[in-house]
Amino acid sequence: MADKKEIVLSGIRSTGNLHLGNYYGALGKFVRMQDDYDCNFFIADLHALTTNPDPRELHANVKNILAEYLAAGIDPEKSTIFIQSDVPEVAEMYLLLNMHVGIGELMRTASFKDKARKALGIGVPAQGDDDEAFEKEIIGAATNKRVNAGLLTYPTLMAVDILIQKATKVPVGKDQEQHLELTRRFARRFNSFYGVEVFPEPYNFDFGGKPVKVPGLDGSGKMGKSEGNCIYLVDDPKVLRKKVMRATTDEGPKEPNSPMSEPVANLFTLLELTSTPDVVSHFREAYADCSIRYGDLKKQLAEDILAVTTPIRERVNDILADDAYLRRVVAQGAERARERAAATLAEVRSVMGIRKF
Repeated sequence: MADKKEIVLSGIRSTGNLHLGNYYGALGKFVRMQDDYDCNFFIADLHALTTNPDPRELHANVKNILAEYLAAGIDPEKSTIFIQSDVPEVAEMYLLLNMHVGIGELMRTASFKDKARKALGIGVPAQGDDDEAFEKEIIGAATNKRVNAGLLTYPTLMAVDILIQKATKVPVGKDQEQHLELTRRFARRFNSFYGVEVFPEPYNFDFGGKPVKVPGLDGSGKMGKSEGNCIYLVDDPKVLRKKVMRATTDEGPKEPNSPMSEPVANLFTLLELTSTPDVVSHFREAYADCSIRYGDLKKQLAEDILAVTTPIRERVNDILADDAYLRRVVAQGAERARERAAATLAEVRSVMGIRKF
């Protein structure tokens, strides 16, 4: 009998289109692993509700990301692709697991503090400030300004997404590692409290090789929706070229073999991801001997990025025009995801004593 495949789970919030960072950091790898793992990819529309999005925008974003998943090469016959809210078992288990989660440990998560600070207009505490006092400041401010409970319990919902599918490999970025550690803690706590090994502990998926960090166009950090420094997979050629031509650079090297500034190094990172080795070598040599023209570099980079994104963009447009196909994909995905989720929820209800007479 064939070995049972390990369960992989990954989700993305439905807050906008996917970008080049999503593609090189995750999507491209997901496509390659579909034959080797039990892959489950979902669109996290419930998570997106923490920011109270416009309902029409939320629905449109779900549809767009679904089309982008498919256009990038995720195969609904090989992977389970579903919408989070199409699995109602998630909401019930979210309630049940919250009974074993402490408010304090949720308030101490870096993501909650960061999001609460932004929502309430509270500055970042100075190094050495009393962290407990800062938590009290957040609580005090939250009584007068709205910080919803969903924002606080976000880690619980993320844990449920993982545990209800009994996933053991979860690809997450550095900013989500704390949430994954909480998921392991919640799993151990639940198993220990009831004396039953209901949940396996999940771990960050290691793709092997060097992690890919796709930089943004603003000269620092990584590409991200909230930073406004993205190249989206569906950007049309005119928009994409304009974005690249406006990318931050510097005055150029003054001496041979000068070290690169971060903005210029970022452009070369993008070039290495999307261009051929000879193109990269040409511009590296031009930088080293001070003959480089950033305008030429950007023009080449824009065309090479378009060579990657244009086929995806065209497939997205075709897929978005086929509502019947999209409905079949999500219906099939929901059926598969609910089968495992229902079995896990039934097990959880039973061990907690919630049983029929």
